[in-house]
Amino acid sequence: MSQTVFTKVDFTLGALMDSIQLGSVGLPDIQRPFVWKNAKVRNLFDSMYRGFPVGYLLFWENANVDGSKTIGTDGKQKVPQMLIVDGQQRLTSLYAVIKGVPVVRENYDSELIEIAFNPLLERFEVSDAAIRKDKSFISNISILWSKNVDLFELVDEYLDGLKTVRDITPEERTRIRKAFTKLQNLLNFPFTTLALSAGIDEEQVSEVFVRINSEGKTLNQADFILTLMSVFWDEGRAQLEDFCRQARKPGMGPSPFNHFIQPDPDQLLRVCVGLGFRRARLQYVYSILRGKDLDSGQFSAERRERQFEVLKQAQSRVLNLTYWHDFLKAILLAGFRSDRMISSKNNLLFAYILYLLGRTEYGVAEPKLRQLIAQWFFMTALTGRYSSSPESKMEFDLARLRVVNDADVFVSVLEDICGATLTNDYWSITLPSDLATAAANSPSMFAYFAALNLHDARVLFSRLKVAELMDPATRSNRSALERHHLFPKAHLRSLGIVDLRDVNQIANFTMIEWGDDSDISDAAPSAYLPVLRERVNGKDLARLYYWHALPESWEAMTYHDFLRKRRELMAGVIRDAYKRLAGELPTEAGKVAVPPVESFVKDGEGVTIEFKSTLRTNLHTGDKDPKMELAVLKTIAAFLNTQGGTLVVGVADDGNPVGIDADKFPNEDRMNLHLTNLVKERIGSPSMLYVHPRFDDYQDTRVMVVECLPGRVPVFVRDGSVERFYIRTGAATSELSPSQTQNFVAQRFAA
Repeated sequence: MSQTVFTKVDFTLGALMDSIQLGSVGLPDIQRPFVWKNAKVRNLFDSMYRGFPVGYLLFWENANVDGSKTIGTDGKQKVPQMLIVDGQQRLTSLYAVIKGVPVVRENYDSELIEIAFNPLLERFEVSDAAIRKDKSFISNISILWSKNVDLFELVDEYLDGLKTVRDITPEERTRIRKAFTKLQNLLNFPFTTLALSAGIDEEQVSEVFVRINSEGKTLNQADFILTLMSVFWDEGRAQLEDFCRQARKPGMGPSPFNHFIQPDPDQLLRVCVGLGFRRARLQYVYSILRGKDLDSGQFSAERRERQFEVLKQAQSRVLNLTYWHDFLKAILLAGFRSDRMISSKNNLLFAYILYLLGRTEYGVAEPKLRQLIAQWFFMTALTGRYSSSPESKMEFDLARLRVVNDADVFVSVLEDICGATLTNDYWSITLPSDLATAAANSPSMFAYFAALNLHDARVLFSRLKVAELMDPATRSNRSALERHHLFPKAHLRSLGIVDLRDVNQIANFTMIEWGDDSDISDAAPSAYLPVLRERVNGKDLARLYYWHALPESWEAMTYHDFLRKRRELMAGVIRDAYKRLAGELPTEAGKVAVPPVESFVKDGEGVTIEFKSTLRTNLHTGDKDPKMELAVLKTIAAFLNTQGGTLVVGVADDGNPVGIDADKFPNEDRMNLHLTNLVKERIGSPSMLYVHPRFDDYQDTRVMVVECLPGRVPVFVRDGSVERFYIRTGAATSELSPSQTQNFVAQRFAA
């Protein structure tokens, strides 16, 4: 017969309670928040009162722990010799009621469990206001086991109270006394406990727990470390718990409350371990904190104290409110507004580790660090980097930082990881494929919402910003912002498309105000779009179409063609937002600022600013010259093909005013019409969606200002029988060769 790793130990309920109170049995009151409902506690006492079995308990002998500290802060007299592994909720229930002490709930509020008892009916209830007034009940049975209460006096007090509302027969008096005695004698209720040997390690303990307990939360390394903290640094564990409690409710003063995460102690512990030990795997940290030499297997109190000091220093930074809220500003900078947009808490927690490393150990300047962490979080949230096998991936990333010793290298390592992850193939192939899902919590969908915030986008056909309606402070019974089916479900049903995996594709949703959602109802896009489109002018429509990734003439597309094209455009919107966040795009994609003419003329020509003296007139000859028109068209095409920009007609290269009078148009409308016809004939009519002329005053003249948004497709300029491709390079417009054009288009318009 193989040797067992456990022994059988018998306890009475009273002996168990005394052992916990003395400290010889370790019951950390915050090992996990108490999740049993009070009704379940009531049923537990009812079962014991009736003599029913209530299961066994599993302990772990704690032979390798020495020292003078004990679990808790209530003056326990002994070091715990056994730690509870399975049955913690039952023991917490029993201890809380027998000793009359409060429990910690999942929201980290304290609550006193009050179980009532009716001796006449021998019935248990959860106390409420009505029961507390009912003379037939003892409103809180904890009083039976109080040291200062005499059972006979308690029975007499109960009988005196009951007599005020009804008569009591001799038989009832006897029954009541017997019930009181039976209830108090529950301290003799027998419990069977299995004690695992001190010689087995935490992995074996966890495996035993999983094999014998098919329900409940699986033990993990964080559970063991938190238990160890209760023994050797109970103050630190209390700090973790207090931080988590305050993070759940707004406070009057400074507090960790936020709209992104309500952390649990084990989550913050992982941040502490990652920061202090550069470890994501907790497998060995437990042994290290016990003072174990991983080579010799020997334990040392001095080694344990040194390692706990490392943990203490790390935790002081993790719980620093200034660091905490400055870090959360980086999440806001990444475009995320609340926990509803975060698909994995691991992404956020690991980003906090990196933020603390950058700030407290590498000394990265705060503005740069905030931008870097925002970029990192956007990347990890988009790709779901830590959604599966998080410990392994975090360990890999932390390993790269163990040899880093200065700020520049730290920044470079994170930027290199981002660059290696978000390649051109990712934007053009992987991301559109990831968007082909109906999953409600898709990381790519939340990243698209964040991208809309980064673009300062408006809700479709609305003047309101997406970010304004995503603000968690504006929550109501019905959200002001709805995810609307662009192709409504009823319309798709009429087309024979009923599978929810098709109907609820991410690419079939966009942001819209709920009033519009109601108005659209079940109409086909071709029916409702013309009405909504009347609200906006051409310039605003182009931006709305860009932000909401709507292909041109999408309402006339077949549904599956629409989904495919929109996924590509959504990937482009996300890509542009990320590049802007990373500082790779100098202007906001999809939105060109409109400063006064004087301001950008003063700054001179640049990558997004170009001056032309005339639209069609050669100032040297005074005649109309097609070369002048070609020069204007080249600039417009270059802006469309690159990142957008502003062309000013009527200003010389040196910034001096020329005015539009030099072009000899009878009025501004005729000049605007001439430019519009030129663009339509030689670049293409769809391009006018992204080209927006206007007229403005500059000094004592009138000038034409042509705003160009980034194009959605490459455009060419017809020059006779040849089509030419232009881009902006610095302050110049450059023509690309066919091979250069092919490479540029593959990168710029791939997604």
